[in-house]
Amino acid sequence: MPILSAVTTASSLRVAYLGPAGTFTEQALRTQPDLVEAEHSLHRTFPDVFYAVEHGDADLAFVAIENSIEGSVNVTIDTLAFESELKIQREVVIPIVMNLLVQPGTSLPDVETVVSIPIAIAQCRGWLRENLPAVDLRAANATAEAVEIVAEAADGSIAAIGTSLAAEMYGLDILAADIEDHPGNETRFVVVAPEGVPTPTGHDKTSIVIFQRADQPGSLLAILQEFAGRGINLTKLESRPTKQGLGDYCFLIDCDGHIGDEVVADALRDLRWKGHGVKFLGSFPAAGLPGEKRPAENADAWADADAWVADIRSTIID
Repeated sequence: MPILSAVTTASSLRVAYLGPAGTFTEQALRTQPDLVEAEHSLHRTFPDVFYAVEHGDADLAFVAIENSIEGSVNVTIDTLAFESELKIQREVVIPIVMNLLVQPGTSLPDVETVVSIPIAIAQCRGWLRENLPAVDLRAANATAEAVEIVAEAADGSIAAIGTSLAAEMYGLDILAADIEDHPGNETRFVVVAPEGVPTPTGHDKTSIVIFQRADQPGSLLAILQEFAGRGINLTKLESRPTKQGLGDYCFLIDCDGHIGDEVVADALRDLRWKGHGVKFLGSFPAAGLPGEKRPAENADAWADADAWVADIRSTIID
Protein backbone atom coordinates (compact mmCIF):
# COMPACT_ATOMS: atom_id res chain seq x y z
CA MET A 1 0.00 0.00 0.00
CA PRO A 2 1.57 3.32 -1.01
CA ILE A 3 2.12 5.98 1.61
CA LEU A 4 1.49 9.67 1.12
CA SER A 5 3.54 11.19 -1.67
CA ALA A 6 4.54 14.03 0.65
CA VAL A 7 6.35 11.57 2.88
CA THR A 8 9.64 10.39 1.45
CA THR A 9 10.34 7.26 3.49
CA ALA A 10 8.40 5.01 5.81
CA SER A 11 10.91 5.66 8.60
CA SER A 12 10.15 9.40 8.46
CA LEU A 13 6.42 8.83 9.05
CA ARG A 14 4.99 9.61 12.45
CA VAL A 15 1.83 7.62 13.22
CA ALA A 16 -0.43 8.25 16.20
CA TYR A 17 -2.80 5.59 17.54
CA LEU A 18 -4.63 4.43 20.61
CA GLY A 19 -2.39 2.93 23.28
CA PRO A 20 -1.00 1.44 25.36
CA ALA A 21 0.86 -1.25 23.43
CA GLY A 22 -1.13 -4.35 22.54
CA THR A 23 -4.49 -2.88 21.48
CA PHE A 24 -6.53 -4.18 18.57
CA THR A 25 -5.50 -0.95 16.87
CA GLU A 26 -1.84 -1.93 17.08
CA GLN A 27 -2.71 -5.42 15.88
CA ALA A 28 -4.36 -3.89 12.80
CA LEU A 29 -1.52 -1.42 12.25
CA ARG A 30 0.96 -4.30 12.19
CA THR A 31 -0.73 -5.61 9.02
CA GLN A 32 0.52 -2.49 7.16
CA PRO A 33 4.26 -2.85 6.38
CA ASP A 34 4.90 0.85 5.79
CA LEU A 35 3.20 1.84 9.05
CA VAL A 36 5.07 -0.77 11.08
CA GLU A 37 8.34 0.90 10.09
CA ALA A 38 7.10 4.37 11.05
CA GLU A 39 7.71 6.26 14.28
CA HIS A 40 4.81 5.54 16.63
CA SER A 41 3.16 7.70 19.29
CA LEU A 42 0.60 6.06 21.56
CA HIS A 43 -2.23 8.04 23.14
CA ARG A 44 -4.79 7.34 25.84
CA THR A 45 -7.91 8.56 24.02
CA PHE A 46 -9.21 8.97 20.47
CA PRO A 47 -9.34 12.79 20.76
CA ASP A 48 -5.67 12.76 21.76
CA VAL A 49 -4.84 10.74 18.62
CA PHE A 50 -6.58 13.25 16.36
CA TYR A 51 -5.07 16.19 18.24
CA ALA A 52 -1.57 14.88 17.57
CA VAL A 53 -2.14 15.00 13.80
CA GLU A 54 -4.04 18.27 13.75
CA HIS A 55 -1.25 20.02 15.67
CA GLY A 56 1.65 18.59 13.71
CA ASP A 57 2.93 16.10 16.28
CA ALA A 58 2.15 13.19 13.91
CA ASP A 59 1.68 12.78 10.17
CA LEU A 60 -1.06 10.15 10.31
CA ALA A 61 -3.66 8.86 12.73
CA PHE A 62 -4.68 5.19 12.75
CA VAL A 63 -8.10 4.80 14.37
CA ALA A 64 -11.04 2.40 14.57
CA ILE A 65 -14.14 3.62 12.77
CA GLU A 66 -16.59 0.69 12.66
CA ASN A 67 -17.25 -2.73 14.16
CA SER A 68 -19.40 -5.36 12.48
CA ILE A 69 -21.31 -6.02 15.73
CA GLU A 70 -21.43 -2.74 17.62
CA GLY A 71 -21.51 -0.42 14.59
CA SER A 72 -19.73 2.90 14.17
CA VAL A 73 -17.14 4.29 16.55
CA ASN A 74 -18.96 7.56 17.15
CA VAL A 75 -15.98 9.55 18.40
CA THR A 76 -14.14 8.85 15.13
CA ILE A 77 -17.17 9.58 12.96
CA ASP A 78 -18.01 12.81 14.77
CA THR A 79 -14.44 14.07 14.74
CA LEU A 80 -14.14 13.57 10.99
CA ALA A 81 -17.63 14.94 10.29
CA PHE A 82 -17.76 17.98 12.57
CA GLU A 83 -14.45 18.79 14.22
CA SER A 84 -11.61 18.41 11.74
CA GLU A 85 -10.61 18.57 8.10
CA LEU A 86 -8.59 15.35 8.20
CA LYS A 87 -8.95 13.10 5.16
CA ILE A 88 -9.12 9.30 5.06
CA GLN A 89 -6.18 7.74 3.23
CA ARG A 90 -6.96 4.02 3.47
CA GLU A 91 -9.00 1.49 5.39
CA VAL A 92 -7.88 -1.70 7.12
CA VAL A 93 -10.21 -4.51 8.20
CA ILE A 94 -9.14 -7.26 10.60
CA PRO A 95 -11.01 -10.10 12.35
CA ILE A 96 -11.50 -9.47 16.07
CA VAL A 97 -10.81 -12.36 18.44
CA MET A 98 -11.58 -11.68 22.10
CA ASN A 99 -9.59 -13.47 24.77
CA LEU A 100 -9.88 -13.64 28.56
CA LEU A 101 -6.42 -12.83 29.88
CA VAL A 102 -5.25 -13.58 33.43
CA GLN A 103 -2.13 -13.79 35.53
CA PRO A 104 -0.33 -17.15 35.20
CA GLY A 105 -1.87 -19.84 37.39
CA THR A 106 -5.31 -18.23 37.56
CA SER A 107 -8.37 -20.45 37.02
CA LEU A 108 -11.89 -19.41 36.06
CA PRO A 109 -13.33 -19.66 39.62
CA ASP A 110 -10.65 -17.20 40.79
CA VAL A 111 -11.94 -14.40 38.56
CA GLU A 112 -14.09 -11.83 40.36
CA THR A 113 -13.66 -8.81 38.07
CA VAL A 114 -13.35 -8.43 34.29
CA VAL A 115 -12.01 -5.19 32.84
CA SER A 116 -11.94 -3.99 29.22
CA ILE A 117 -13.32 -1.30 26.95
CA PRO A 118 -17.14 -1.23 26.96
CA ILE A 119 -17.39 -2.33 23.31
CA ALA A 120 -15.29 -5.45 24.03
CA ILE A 121 -17.37 -6.35 27.07
CA ALA A 122 -20.53 -5.86 25.02
CA GLN A 123 -19.28 -8.27 22.37
CA CYS A 124 -18.77 -10.98 25.00
CA ARG A 125 -22.00 -10.59 26.99
CA GLY A 126 -23.26 -14.10 26.29
CA TRP A 127 -20.00 -15.81 27.21
CA LEU A 128 -19.67 -13.78 30.41
CA ARG A 129 -23.27 -14.51 31.38
CA GLU A 130 -22.76 -18.23 30.92
CA ASN A 131 -19.27 -18.60 32.41
CA LEU A 132 -18.88 -15.69 34.87
CA PRO A 133 -22.44 -14.65 35.80
CA ALA A 134 -21.50 -12.95 39.09
CA VAL A 135 -18.41 -11.13 37.86
CA ASP A 136 -17.99 -7.38 38.30
CA LEU A 137 -17.41 -5.48 35.05
CA ARG A 138 -15.07 -2.48 34.84
CA ALA A 139 -14.41 -0.12 31.96
CA ALA A 140 -11.01 0.87 30.60
CA ASN A 141 -9.96 3.28 27.83
CA ALA A 142 -8.38 0.49 25.77
CA THR A 143 -8.10 -3.29 25.84
CA ALA A 144 -4.37 -2.96 26.41
CA GLU A 145 -4.95 -0.62 29.34
CA ALA A 146 -7.13 -3.35 30.82
CA VAL A 147 -4.31 -5.84 30.29
CA GLU A 148 -1.91 -3.48 32.11
CA ILE A 149 -4.29 -3.38 35.07
CA VAL A 150 -4.34 -7.17 35.24
CA ALA A 151 -0.58 -7.46 34.89
CA GLU A 152 -0.07 -5.03 37.78
CA ALA A 153 -2.82 -6.45 40.03
CA ALA A 154 -1.94 -7.84 43.44
CA ASP A 155 -3.66 -11.17 42.77
CA GLY A 156 -5.40 -13.17 40.06
CA SER A 157 -8.95 -12.12 40.88
CA ILE A 158 -9.08 -9.68 37.96
CA ALA A 159 -9.08 -10.61 34.26
CA ALA A 160 -9.01 -8.59 31.05
CA ILE A 161 -10.63 -9.02 27.66
CA GLY A 162 -7.93 -8.32 25.11
CA THR A 163 -5.67 -9.44 22.32
CA SER A 164 -3.30 -12.36 22.13
CA LEU A 165 -0.65 -9.75 21.28
CA ALA A 166 -1.22 -8.04 24.63
CA ALA A 167 -1.05 -11.37 26.47
CA GLU A 168 2.38 -11.97 24.95
CA MET A 169 3.58 -8.43 25.70
CA TYR A 170 2.48 -8.41 29.35
CA GLY A 171 3.21 -12.03 30.24
CA LEU A 172 -0.38 -13.12 30.82
CA ASP A 173 -2.13 -16.40 30.10
CA ILE A 174 -5.08 -16.78 27.74
CA LEU A 175 -7.59 -18.46 30.05
CA ALA A 176 -10.27 -18.60 27.33
CA ALA A 177 -9.96 -17.77 23.63
CA ASP A 178 -12.57 -16.72 21.07
CA ILE A 179 -15.08 -15.62 23.70
CA GLU A 180 -16.91 -13.17 21.44
CA ASP A 181 -20.60 -13.98 21.01
CA HIS A 182 -20.72 -13.66 17.22
CA PRO A 183 -18.37 -15.31 14.72
CA GLY A 184 -17.13 -13.15 11.89
CA ASN A 185 -16.55 -10.17 14.18
CA GLU A 186 -14.49 -7.56 12.32
CA THR A 187 -13.33 -4.03 12.94
CA ARG A 188 -12.58 -1.43 10.28
CA PHE A 189 -9.78 1.05 10.87
CA VAL A 190 -8.85 4.12 8.86
CA VAL A 191 -5.64 6.05 8.30
CA VAL A 192 -6.24 9.80 8.26
CA ALA A 193 -3.99 12.72 7.31
CA PRO A 194 -4.31 16.52 7.20
CA GLU A 195 -4.67 16.58 3.43
CA GLY A 196 -4.35 14.62 0.21
CA VAL A 197 -6.38 12.14 -1.83
CA PRO A 198 -4.70 8.85 -2.79
CA THR A 199 -4.40 7.91 -6.45
CA PRO A 200 -7.35 5.84 -7.76
CA THR A 201 -6.72 2.09 -7.77
CA GLY A 202 -9.92 0.87 -9.41
CA HIS A 203 -10.94 -0.68 -6.07
CA ASP A 204 -11.79 2.41 -4.07
CA LYS A 205 -14.30 3.84 -1.66
CA THR A 206 -15.48 7.42 -1.10
CA SER A 207 -16.78 8.74 2.22
CA ILE A 208 -18.90 11.88 2.55
CA VAL A 209 -21.24 13.62 4.97
CA ILE A 210 -24.41 15.17 3.56
CA PHE A 211 -26.34 17.90 5.35
CA GLN A 212 -29.87 18.14 3.97
CA ARG A 213 -30.94 21.37 2.33
CA ALA A 214 -34.28 21.07 4.12
CA ASP A 215 -35.99 18.56 6.40
CA GLN A 216 -38.92 17.68 4.20
CA PRO A 217 -40.64 14.54 2.84
CA GLY A 218 -38.51 12.80 0.23
CA SER A 219 -35.29 14.66 0.96
CA LEU A 220 -33.32 11.50 1.76
CA LEU A 221 -34.82 9.75 -1.26
CA ALA A 222 -33.67 12.61 -3.48
CA ILE A 223 -30.14 12.27 -2.11
CA LEU A 224 -30.05 8.51 -2.64
CA GLN A 225 -31.36 8.84 -6.19
CA GLU A 226 -28.20 10.73 -7.15
CA PHE A 227 -26.28 7.52 -6.50
CA ALA A 228 -28.88 5.03 -7.71
CA GLY A 229 -29.34 6.86 -11.00
CA ARG A 230 -25.64 6.54 -11.73
CA GLY A 231 -25.35 2.91 -10.63
CA ILE A 232 -23.14 3.77 -7.66
CA ASN A 233 -23.29 1.19 -4.88
CA LEU A 234 -23.58 2.46 -1.30
CA THR A 235 -21.64 0.44 1.27
CA LYS A 236 -22.74 2.49 4.28
CA LEU A 237 -25.62 4.82 5.10
CA GLU A 238 -25.94 6.17 8.62
CA SER A 239 -27.63 9.16 10.21
CA ARG A 240 -25.90 11.20 12.90
CA PRO A 241 -27.21 14.14 14.92
CA THR A 242 -25.69 17.41 13.75
CA LYS A 243 -25.52 18.68 17.35
CA GLN A 244 -27.62 21.66 16.26
CA GLY A 245 -30.86 20.50 17.91
CA LEU A 246 -33.16 17.53 18.37
CA GLY A 247 -34.28 16.00 15.09
CA ASP A 248 -31.50 17.67 13.08
CA TYR A 249 -29.56 14.89 11.37
CA CYS A 250 -26.95 14.51 8.67
CA PHE A 251 -26.10 11.39 6.66
CA LEU A 252 -22.78 9.60 6.45
CA ILE A 253 -22.38 7.76 3.18
CA ASP A 254 -19.70 5.41 1.90
CA CYS A 255 -19.93 4.52 -1.77
CA ASP A 256 -17.92 2.49 -4.24
CA GLY A 257 -15.62 4.51 -6.43
CA HIS A 258 -13.20 7.44 -6.28
CA ILE A 259 -13.62 11.19 -6.58
CA GLY A 260 -11.35 10.82 -9.61
CA ASP A 261 -14.06 8.74 -11.29
CA GLU A 262 -16.32 11.03 -13.31
CA VAL A 263 -19.45 9.15 -12.30
CA VAL A 264 -18.73 9.70 -8.58
CA ALA A 265 -17.63 13.29 -9.11
CA ASP A 266 -20.84 13.95 -11.06
CA ALA A 267 -23.00 12.63 -8.20
CA LEU A 268 -21.26 14.83 -5.63
CA ARG A 269 -21.37 17.79 -7.99
CA ASP A 270 -25.13 17.44 -8.41
CA LEU A 271 -25.71 17.11 -4.67
CA ARG A 272 -23.78 20.30 -4.09
CA TRP A 273 -25.50 22.07 -6.96
CA LYS A 274 -28.91 21.20 -5.52
CA GLY A 275 -28.04 22.96 -2.29
CA HIS A 276 -27.09 20.11 0.02
CA GLY A 277 -24.08 20.59 2.25
CA VAL A 278 -21.49 17.98 1.27
CA LYS A 279 -18.34 17.34 3.31
CA PHE A 280 -15.76 15.17 1.58
CA LEU A 281 -14.04 12.79 4.01
CA GLY A 282 -11.86 11.01 1.46
CA SER A 283 -11.46 8.63 -1.46
CA PHE A 284 -9.16 5.74 -0.66
CA PRO A 285 -8.30 2.12 -1.48
CA ALA A 286 -11.02 -0.21 -0.23
CA ALA A 287 -10.11 -3.14 1.99
CA GLY A 288 -10.47 -6.66 0.63
CA LEU A 289 -10.18 -8.09 -2.82
CA PRO A 290 -11.80 -6.36 -5.82
CA GLY A 291 -15.24 -7.74 -6.51
CA GLU A 292 -18.21 -7.37 -8.81
CA LYS A 293 -19.69 -4.56 -6.75
CA ARG A 294 -17.09 -2.09 -8.01
CA PRO A 295 -17.57 -2.36 -11.79
CA ALA A 296 -15.79 0.02 -14.14
CA GLU A 297 -18.66 -0.05 -16.63
CA ASN A 298 -20.53 2.67 -14.70
CA ALA A 299 -17.72 5.12 -15.42
CA ASP A 300 -17.56 3.97 -19.04
CA ALA A 301 -21.32 4.46 -19.42
CA TRP A 302 -21.06 7.94 -17.93
CA ALA A 303 -18.21 8.83 -20.31
CA ASP A 304 -20.26 7.60 -23.29
CA ALA A 305 -23.25 9.67 -22.16
CA ASP A 306 -21.06 12.73 -21.63
CA ALA A 307 -19.54 12.34 -25.09
CA TRP A 308 -23.02 11.97 -26.57
CA VAL A 309 -24.20 15.22 -24.98
CA ALA A 310 -20.99 17.00 -25.98
CA ASP A 311 -21.45 15.87 -29.57
CA ILE A 312 -24.99 17.27 -29.69
CA ARG A 313 -23.94 20.53 -28.06
CA SER A 314 -21.16 20.94 -30.60
CA THR A 315 -23.85 21.42 -33.29
CA ILE A 316 -25.40 24.43 -31.59
CA ILE A 317 -25.42 27.31 -34.03
CA ASP A 318 -23.63 30.43 -32.84
